[in-house]
Amino acid sequence: MDATAFLDDEGHLDSSGVTASVPWWSFGKTVLSIAALRLVERGSLSLHAPVEGRAYSLAQLLRHEAGLPDYGGLAGYHEDVAAAKAPWPVERLLAALDADRPRYAPGEGWAYSNLGYLKVAQLIEQASSLALGEALRALVFQPAGLASARLATTPEDLIDVEMGDAAGYHPGWVYHGLITGTVVDAARLLRGLLTRSQLRPETFSLMVEGRALPEHRSAVYPDPAYGLGLMHWAHDPLDHPIGHSGAGPGSHIAVYGQGRRVYARWEASAASQDLVAAKVFERLKASG
Repeated sequence: MDATAFLDDEGHLDSSGVTASVPWWSFGKTVLSIAALRLVERGSLSLHAPVEGRAYSLAQLLRHEAGLPDYGGLAGYHEDVAAAKAPWPVERLLAALDADRPRYAPGEGWAYSNLGYLKVAQLIEQASSLALGEALRALVFQPAGLASARLATTPEDLIDVEMGDAAGYHPGWVYHGLITGTVVDAARLLRGLLTRSQLRPETFSLMVEGRALPEHRSAVYPDPAYGLGLMHWAHDPLDHPIGHSGAGPGSHIAVYGQGRRVYARWEASAASQDLVAAKVFERLKASG
């Protein structure tokens, strides 16, 4: 089972498969980054100043350079998700991670951190004086004209969402927030970002000033880098796919664009998010 949406250079849509909303998983990091950067543009957040009481900046959080750990490596977390238990209180999660102990000095290393994006979500709430779902609606979804996108906070919010074989999943296990929406809306959001209609051109340029990650090279990602909520190529990023992949129980998603062309693909029970991303890259290359 899958869902696809391709937007060509003129914005014409070619879609297939599931038409219901699906979990966007870590494509939500791109959404959070757009929201945070809109607040930066308004002067409500600082991109490079240290976050109050911390040694790291918003930019370092968005680029996974803040020195924070990730709960993806906690066996107990995965066990409780599989057992359909209620999400842990944030305090329990932070204690399990020893979250106040930096793994490296901010800016001097790189490690993917969902916890870092929980901090980003909290900063968005504080700076906007809105709950996260309301903030994302006001800062991202409404300006982009996305009718289906929303933040899921309870299992009831997923009743009409295609979750693959992960029925009964609690979205609270995604601590930075599980965003759901159609793949068409995911593609439209990324196209708006790449065509500079979501953020100022100079702000988008900052998003693709990424950290090169040669240690993570693979056949699918031969020249990887991570920017501000975006996965891209380290060299000449605008000439290669830009976007984000994501995975969670029951499904994988990849949303990438090159130039003005965007392809979003969601698959239930796919072997890996890299395989889904590879299909996206192939489609973008073939359409170029």
